[in-house]
Amino acid sequence: MIDRVDLLEKIKKLNTKDDKVIKAVEKIKQAKVKMLRDEEWQEKDGLILRDRKVYVPKNKKLKAEVI
Repeated sequence: MIDRVDLLEKIKKLNTKDDKVIKAVEKIKQAKVKMLRDEEWQEKDGLILRDRKVYVPKNKKLKAEVI
């Protein structure tokens, strides 16, 4: 079984390398809000949420761990 905390830390690290996430975070910071309503992106506790679900970046190995 995979440690949930370890998995969330991996997601946080890989989010910093995902262009889609980087653009969403930049928009959040520019707007000085916690959530972008039109796109349903949110930053919470260092994680990126999309439609209230943890966004998992495009990484086959990580996605396999999540599933």
